[in-house]
Amino acid sequence: MDAIIEALAKAAGLDKALAAFPDDVKAAAAQALNNAHGVQVPTDPAAEPWPPMRAGTGL
Repeated sequence: MDAIIEALAKAAGLDKALAAFPDDVKAAAAQALNNAHGVQVPTDPAAEPWPPMRAGTGL
């Protein structure tokens, strides 16, 4: 397994998963890396991807 993926898994608290299911952790990391291009980073840090939720509006 790639040392960076292993370090990231440990930093995320996935020590038990890494020990018990290393192939699954590797597959999940590969899937995440292959889909990273689909994530749109907002240009305005204050912008929300959807309107804030408010109770009672639009009902």
